[in-house]
Order: sequence, then structure tokens, then C-alpha cells
Amino acid sequence: MKYIIILGDGMADEPAEQLGGKTCLQAANKPSIDRLAAMGVSGLFKSVPDGFAPGSEIANLTVLGYNVAEDFEGRGSLEAASMGIDIEAGEMAMRCNLICIENDKIKNHSAGHISNAEAEELVLFLQKELGGDIVNFFPGVSYRHLLKMKGGNKLLKCTPPHDVPGTPFRNVMIKAESPEAEETARILNELTLKSQTLLANHPVNLKRVAEGKDAANSIWLWSPGYKPKMKTLMENYGINSGSVISAVDLIKGIGRYAGLESIEVEGATGLYDTNYEGKTQAALEALKTKDFVFLHIEASDEAGHEGNFELKTKTIEYLDSRCVKTILDETAKWDELVTIAILPDHPTPCRTKTHTNAPVPFVILKPGQAPDNVQVYDEFSVAKGGYGLLQPDEFMKELFK
Repeated sequence: MKYIIILGDGMADEPAEQLGGKTCLQAANKPSIDRLAAMGVSGLFKSVPDGFAPGSEIANLTVLGYNVAEDFEGRGSLEAASMGIDIEAGEMAMRCNLICIENDKIKNHSAGHISNAEAEELVLFLQKELGGDIVNFFPGVSYRHLLKMKGGNKLLKCTPPHDVPGTPFRNVMIKAESPEAEETARILNELTLKSQTLLANHPVNLKRVAEGKDAANSIWLWSPGYKPKMKTLMENYGINSGSVISAVDLIKGIGRYAGLESIEVEGATGLYDTNYEGKTQAALEALKTKDFVFLHIEASDEAGHEGNFELKTKTIEYLDSRCVKTILDETAKWDELVTIAILPDHPTPCRTKTHTNAPVPFVILKPGQAPDNVQVYDEFSVAKGGYGLLQPDEFMKELFK
């Protein structure tokens, strides 16, 4: 038996007036995903355990069956793994966003989805000006970068920038959660303020502003942690091998700690213009030689953060016609049996532009398993599905049962 999870990041939503009282999933034309629902067994999955914020790091770890209370060590440490950056004993890693601040408020978490080349120039500039013995900056993808700090204390209250668009940035700067972490918080907040001075008149930003684009005029540091200790999926579920396909460093990093081979796909952007066909073909090829494939598509999440109902609906339709249809059609021709699952990691409602912890809809199509009565895939129809509501530790167990 082969297994593939198709994860549409953030594609669950809330009913919206803009869509006639429907969610994006309900409004989208998605015949292949609905076909998957009609052939499989559906349910809701509590992907964010109680006591945790609904970040992609928490939700994706839970989707893959990890106990985040034991295994999670911050988003930065996971992304470092994807970037091939070691975290040594005594080091703390953090996500370092490039963001846009306007009138002292966080305008967006992505600096207008800055390009890789522009971002790399800015991050290397910050490393030259601010890096050294204690802190160092490492360029990643678009707005997503990494900071490592020697001797840092992770007992910090940090706010993800995508959770607070429109908020005065000073109101949500880092706070120490223990006296021992106060010096760490001071250093990190000082770095943020210094970055704003340094980036304000950098040629990259002057050019972006002249072109009507958002400036990448501040860093934003969050999700601190040390090097995690995670068992692989092979150890946890008895499979022999697996692959992860994603445009996002976080997911690649989770995959690396999970023992999955990360497959790079040309044109994978993490946005609506990602190479759906290329990622789909890579997934099918990997599935011929691997037991398990985790195919992650980021586009719907980014559209949700932008509050763009039309774009989010379109990303779901792209996922349906350019990914799910091909996987259903092609695997149906194989002699090898394939279990196919589809779900988001968390909702990213366009109304709020941020993640929520509501249970997410899922379908598992398992060869030989009788379907339930669900005929379409959305946040409400699957509640009547055969799986009911799965708890955080149950999804992967059901997938491999």
C-alpha cells in the first residue's frame, strides 16, 4: 500500500457575505475533490491541540502525528533544518520575517511577498551590519528567513506578524516570560528597531517604493526554540520511506526531521502561481518508489492572509483541476494500491486574515473501504462523515490503519 496526503494549506474558511453565505470551499468548482469525498470516508480533525496557537508549524506537525507538547521546538529550528543550517547546543533559532510597517503599524507579514533575490540582498545586508558572535541572519525564501542566537532563552512571548495586521508594532514586540529571558528579549527587540533604521533607505526598498510596492522595512522575530528531538515517520508508523514536496522551508524542515526526502520542484512559489503540475508529477513519481508522500500546497493560506476571497476560491479550483484530478486519474491505473487523503492544516479565514483553531475537514480514500454518505467536500458536509471528529493523535493512525 502507498499513501499520499494532499494538504491545501489554510483552505478551510468561514461562510462569507462576499460569497453568498458560502465558504471558499463551498463556492469553488472542485469536481475532483468532491469525487474524492464521494468515494472516501470524511470527517473533521482537531489539528490544533488545546493550549497551542493555530500556527502552521503546530498544525502540520499534528497532521503528521507528532505530539507537539513533546516534539515542538519553535518554527525557526524546523526551517533551519530545511535550509541545511545546524543548530548547536546552546543556540536558539527563530523565524525572521521581512515585514512592511506603515505609520508605525504592521501593514503585512510578507513585505508584499518580496522576491527571493530582493530579500536575500536585504538579509545579507543585515547580517553584515548586525550579525556577529551572538546573532546571525540566514536568508530563506521570500519573506521567510532565520536568525540564530547563542545563549538565547526561548521563554519569550512572541506574536506572529500574520496574526496582527493593522496593529501598532510596538504593542506586540517580544516580552520575556521569565526573568532569565529578559536579556534575550531586550537584544531581539533592539535588533528589530535597528533593522528599521537600516532598511528604511536601502536601495532595494527605495526601488520597491518607487514601483508602488510595499517596503521590507523591518524584521520580525518569532517562534523561538532549540534543536528538536523527533522520531521519523518510519519509526512511528513502520513505513520504509517517504518524500515531502513543498515550497515552504517550514514544511521541508518538518519533513527532514520526519525522515522524508525533500523534493525540489522548479516554479514552486508558495503562491497562487505555483507550479501545480510540476508538484503533482513529482508526487506521482515519488510515490512509485516511496511508501508515503506529503504534498503541501501553500497558495490558499496566502490568499486567506490577504483577505482575498476570489483568489482563495481560485486556488482551491487550481488544486482540484491541476493536482487532485491528475492524482486520482493516474493512481487509478496503477496495480499498486494507493490511499489518498486531503485536508488543510488549519483554517485561514479571509475575514480575519489569520489562522483559527477550528477543526478541519478531511477525506481518506482507502482501497476496499466502503464510502460514507458524504458527497461533497467542505467544512460542514464532512461533519456527517464516517470518521466524525478525530482528536490530534488520531488522523495518522486512521490513515495507516
